[in-house]
Amino acid sequence: MCGIVGYIGSKDVSSVLMAGLWKLEYRGYDSSGIATIENSELGVRKTFGKLMRLQELLTKEPLGGDVGIGHTRWATHGEPSEQNAHPQVDCEGKIAIVHNGIIENYYTLRDRLKKSKHIFKSNTDTEVIAHLIEENYKGNLKNAVLKTVKMLKGSFAFAVISSKEPGKIIAYRKGSPLIIGIGKGENLLASDIPAVIGHTRSIIVMDDDELAVLTKNSVSFFNKDGKKIQKKIRKVPYKSADLEKGGFPHYMLKEIFEQPAVIRDNLNIRLKNSKIILGDSFHFTPDSIASINNIFIQACGTSWHAGYIGKYILEKLARIHTEVDISSEFRYRNPVISGETLVIAVSQSGETADTLAGLREAKAKFLRVLSFVNTPGSTIARESDGVIYVNAGPEIGVASTKAFVAQIFNLYLFTLYLSRIKWTITKEEMLRRIKELNKIPKIIEDVLKLDPEIKKIAENLKEKKNFIFLGRGINYPTALEGALKLKEISYIYASGYPAGELKHGPLALVDEDIPIVAIATKSDVYEKMLSNLEEVKSRKGKIIAIATKGDKKIKDIADSVLYIPDIMEEISPIPAVIPLQLFAYHMANLNGRDVDKPRNLAKSVTVE
Repeated sequence: MCGIVGYIGSKDVSSVLMAGLWKLEYRGYDSSGIATIENSELGVRKTFGKLMRLQELLTKEPLGGDVGIGHTRWATHGEPSEQNAHPQVDCEGKIAIVHNGIIENYYTLRDRLKKSKHIFKSNTDTEVIAHLIEENYKGNLKNAVLKTVKMLKGSFAFAVISSKEPGKIIAYRKGSPLIIGIGKGENLLASDIPAVIGHTRSIIVMDDDELAVLTKNSVSFFNKDGKKIQKKIRKVPYKSADLEKGGFPHYMLKEIFEQPAVIRDNLNIRLKNSKIILGDSFHFTPDSIASINNIFIQACGTSWHAGYIGKYILEKLARIHTEVDISSEFRYRNPVISGETLVIAVSQSGETADTLAGLREAKAKFLRVLSFVNTPGSTIARESDGVIYVNAGPEIGVASTKAFVAQIFNLYLFTLYLSRIKWTITKEEMLRRIKELNKIPKIIEDVLKLDPEIKKIAENLKEKKNFIFLGRGINYPTALEGALKLKEISYIYASGYPAGELKHGPLALVDEDIPIVAIATKSDVYEKMLSNLEEVKSRKGKIIAIATKGDKKIKDIADSVLYIPDIMEEISPIPAVIPLQLFAYHMANLNGRDVDKPRNLAKSVTVE
């Protein structure tokens, strides 16, 4: 969840670290800090609050040197405060550490260290690592780290510098992401690629239980036993400019408007002469996938909603029994598994802790795992039997938008591919559906033209404190996604329900003060959806409807109607979610919320 950076080279170290932290602020923004070494002296600056406060502090009290580490925090142990901000240091103030993850045996270690006269200044689990390294240091920082990690339980990635060995950074990974940026006369480390891409596009992804030693001119890697290992350099597939706002006031708005391009890119990558190409990382042969008769989809948050839509598509077209589970539940239950089962993991970052744990549970049961991820080289991608990359490009806004539609698109293509292998649809039917897919970019562009109208609706409703989102069939998960978007960035309570469940409880909430957002597009259950909305209207509920262009019936029921172009029902969630994304954005912006960095949240959830 937190973001860590490190730099060693000849550039101004504070500037490099701050630039990296700005790129990682989406991972946490409770507090931040940096530590550098100058003239063999360790200096630390840290503060609570947004990253701008650290920038202001460094203007008043600058730090120099040619090696340093930095951190932006999402609090787990200890409230956001200056004392709990990273870097944390040892008793002597000669060792500094930044850490992303959770040390599960922190209390036991802390008690033991206190008995050994170590003085703790924070309430964080991170500080125990600094004190353990101090205790284990016998003239070699690398060996002290290797000895320390054997004492730690949990998921962690950390970087250490010491004034005792000023010409290096030591980094270790176990469970939380960490990448190394390879430069010329300089090297970097970070939790994610955006922090290093301004300096290099050559990266090395660290695996679990690996240690790295960075100097200005070299990077060496070791396993947990201290044996030197070789690692492969990868090239980052995008440029620094891709990480800028591009004239938009927020990353989220930019990413909403990038969705036509995301689908076009996927059409170009995934379709060749009407043939579906799932990519070199797919790894499943037609014979190996033809025998599948049971699918478990496990994911978190927005990715779970995409997986839920995938369930509808897979069962309708491929005729395969499909279950969808939230990863934090899937990993702790013992599902009944029979026959040939495929587990699908869906994750934007490819590092989501619960989804990764669910993947490992599946592998422990000798099940095959196919993942849908956005980040090449991520842990989930590397540990899966096959991967379908969703090709959404870098997504910076904490609230996922373009990755969601890319996940749906690729789940749909996988379903078509599987359906043909299992002979549940004809070739003609597949070609007809592929032809429909080619319409999506233009359809999204048409829906985006509704933005001014959506903003006006938001202006009229910005004072409302509660919302209900309704959908049926394949657009019930779309309603869930709309509700999630609204509450996560505007802090307005919103609940999503299947419209058919209204009479089983939620109808008691309906009155003139709670707006109802309903997805009432053309579908097999359209008439039933209208009946549900009549129930709302008769109780003075205010209805905002997403409907299919040309639908006149809905005008008599809804107070506001946002029309989207007609499209095949199985892919209707893609255009249907766009107005919900824009509505959430405007509600948050009009209420003065930090759209890209909502409180208490982080982009990549890498701790349980």
